[in-house]
Amino acid sequence: MKSWRWLLAAGALALASCGGGGGGIQLPGAPPRPNILFVILDDVGVDQMASFGYGGPVPPHVPNMDAVAAAGVRFRNAWSMPECSPGRAAFFVGRFPHRTNVYAAIGPNDLAQSQVSPYDMTVPKLLKQAGYENGMFGKFHLAGPENNPAGNGTPAVLGWDHFTGWIGGVPASIDTTGGGLAPAKTYTCGFVPPAGQRGGADTGACYRPDGSCSVKTRAAPSQDAAGLQCVNAGGLFVPDQACGTRPASLDFRRENAYYVSPLVVVDGGRVEQVPLDDSRGRGYRTRIEADAAIAWIKSRASGKPWMATVSFSAAHTPLQQPPMALVPHSGHADKDALDCDGVLAGRVLQNQMTEALDTEFGRILVETGIAKRAGDGSLQYDPKASNTVIVIVGDNGSLGFSVKPPFNSQLAKGTTYQTGIWDPLIVAGPPVAQPGRAVEHMVNMVDVFQLFGELAGIDVHKAVPRTVDSVALLPYLTNAGQGSLRTMNFAMTGFNLQANGGRNGPCVIQTSCTQIPMTKSVCEDNAGVWWGSGYTDPSVVPNGGAGYPGCCQVNQALSRAGRTTVSVLPEFSSALRNERYKVIRNTTQTYDPAADSCNPVTTNEFYAIDQASPTPLLDDPDRNLLLAPLTPELQRVYGELTARLDEVLASEPACPGDGNKDGVVDAQDLANVQALATGWGFSSVYDFAGTDGVTAAADVDLVRQNLGRGCAKSHGVY
Repeated sequence: MKSWRWLLAAGALALASCGGGGGGIQLPGAPPRPNILFVILDDVGVDQMASFGYGGPVPPHVPNMDAVAAAGVRFRNAWSMPECSPGRAAFFVGRFPHRTNVYAAIGPNDLAQSQVSPYDMTVPKLLKQAGYENGMFGKFHLAGPENNPAGNGTPAVLGWDHFTGWIGGVPASIDTTGGGLAPAKTYTCGFVPPAGQRGGADTGACYRPDGSCSVKTRAAPSQDAAGLQCVNAGGLFVPDQACGTRPASLDFRRENAYYVSPLVVVDGGRVEQVPLDDSRGRGYRTRIEADAAIAWIKSRASGKPWMATVSFSAAHTPLQQPPMALVPHSGHADKDALDCDGVLAGRVLQNQMTEALDTEFGRILVETGIAKRAGDGSLQYDPKASNTVIVIVGDNGSLGFSVKPPFNSQLAKGTTYQTGIWDPLIVAGPPVAQPGRAVEHMVNMVDVFQLFGELAGIDVHKAVPRTVDSVALLPYLTNAGQGSLRTMNFAMTGFNLQANGGRNGPCVIQTSCTQIPMTKSVCEDNAGVWWGSGYTDPSVVPNGGAGYPGCCQVNQALSRAGRTTVSVLPEFSSALRNERYKVIRNTTQTYDPAADSCNPVTTNEFYAIDQASPTPLLDDPDRNLLLAPLTPELQRVYGELTARLDEVLASEPACPGDGNKDGVVDAQDLANVQALATGWGFSSVYDFAGTDGVTAAADVDLVRQNLGRGCAKSHGVY
C-alpha cells in the first residue's frame, strides 16, 4: 500500500459520520472537562491487592495506589476478560469479544479481523469530540504490528495523538548471554549477578552503544549488582575488567526483556521504530513508560483537556528484577540474587515488579503536579486540587504461579474462572462523593469506556453507531447510595482468527496444556514446554520436529507413548453471573483413547460465588453445583443464567462484507476493499472470503455480492 495514512482519513470519516447526538460540547459557564489519567496494570488481579482485602501473606507494597484508593472508590466486584488484548479492547471500545473478534492475546499470527478495527469508535476518537488530546505510553497490544496495514502506525489509526511504547504485547525473552558475553543460559536474569553466583562479579566495565564506558561497582549488599546497574544504564557489562577495548562479542542489538526492547514512537502520524542500540529503548521499561508520560503531560497546553493512558508492561512475564531504587519497601535482602528461571521466585519477582510500578506511578503524580510528597515521603493526594480523574485497572487476572492464596492458581489468567477475570478497579477525582469507600455491585471493564464518555459529557450509546455493552459508572462516584446498574456480568475467551484456521501451538505448563502462548519463547517464559513446531525439550514425544497442532494431539501422543496425559484448558470459554450465582461454559478438544481421536466437548458449570474478604467464595471445580441434583430454586436460577448466556452469545449476527461496521454493505465498503486488495493485499478487516490472510479479488467479489444488504440488528444485554 502506498501509505497507511489513508486509514487515518478513513477513521476521521467514520468519526465525522457518527458525530452529533452524543454530546461533548462544552457549554458556556460549565465546569471544565477533567483531565484523565488512565493506569493499566498488566497481569495484576484482585488477588494481589491488600486494599481490596486480599493479597495473601505477602502482598506487594503499593502505597501510592493505596493513597489514591483511599481518596477514591474501589470497585470490588469488577470483571475484565481473561487475557490482555480482549481486556484492553473492553476498556477502549466498550464491546465484548464476540463483537470485536479479539478473543485472546494478539500474537504475530493473528489476523486483522482479531485486532481492534480502524473503524471502531475507540476512547481517543470518542474524546476528540469533546476536544481532548490523547497520549498512550507503554504496552499497546490492541492491533498490529503484524497482519495489519498500519503496522507500527496502529496507535494513530485508532485515534491516539501520541504514543511511546511497544506495539506488541509481550516483552522479549531474557537475554541470558549478557549481550553476547557468555553462552546462553549463563545469566538467567539478563545481567551479571553479584560475586559468589555463577559468573558473578562486583565490579567491571560497562560499555554503552555510543562507545563510552564506565566502571560499575557494587560496594555494599544494599546496592544493585554491578551488572544490573549497567543494564539499567543501557549498557553491557564485562565482569572484573577495566574500561579498554570493547569485546567484539558484545551485541547491542539483542533484546533483553524489560531492559532492552524495540520502542516505537508515533506522533502526529509520524512513526519511528527506535533501534535497539538507541538509549531511548534501553533501561528499565517501567521507568521509560513513566518518563514518557510525564514529559507528555507536562507539555500539554493549559485549558485543553487531555487523557494520558499509562499502560504498564509490568508485571507480565518474563519476570525480571527492577532496579533496587524502585522497590524500597521490599523485604528481600538480595533482590538481584534471584533465579529468574525458578518458579519459586515468581511471586517474589511479581511483587517487586508491581512495587516498582507503584513507585513510578507515584512519581508520575508528583512530577506532573497531580499530587505531592509529605515530609515523611508519603503521597499526599487531594482530588480537588487537580482537575484530574485517576482510573486504575487490571487488564486480566494474575498469572498462575504468581497468584496469591486463597485464589486458585490452576484457574487463573486465561480462564473465565474468578481468578482469571476478577480485577482491581479504582477511580478517584473531583466527581467522587464520600471517598474511601468500596462499591460491591457488579461492574465490567467495558463500563470504563462509558465512564470516559461520561467525564467528557458524551452519551456513548448515542455517539457510537453500533452496540455498546457498557453501563454507567459515574453514578457510583457521585452517589454513595447508588444501586446496582447491572443485572448480569459477562466474560469470554477463545482463539483469535489465524489464516486458514491456524492456531497457536500447544504449551505444557506443569500438568496442564494451553494454547494461549503465541510463540515458543512466550511459552518458555511462562515456565512451559513447547510442543508445537520447532520443539526442543526432550520431554516432548518426538514426531520428526513437526510438533503438534493442539493440546488434544499432545494427549494423543502421550497416551500412545504410555505416558500420563495432561489436563487441557478450554479452547472457548464464556461466563455469566448475577449477584450470587455464576455459569461457566467450556468447550475443550478432548482425547478419546478408545477411538484414538479428538472431539470437542462442551460442558456447563454452575457456582455460588461472593466477594467476601479475606476468603471469597470461588468457583473451584469441586464446588460445581451441578455435581448434585439442583433444588427447584437453583434449577430456576441455572435456567435463567444459561438462557441469558445464550442470548449474549447470539447478540451479534455476522454481516459479511460490512468491514467498516456501519450496519450496511455499501459503496464505501466496496471502495475500501478495492483499495486494500490493490494497495496492500494481505490481512485486513475485509478478508471475508475464506479468512486466508489476504485481501484479494475474492473479497472484492464477496462485497459486491452483498451490496445493499443491511445487517441484522445486534443488541446489548445488561
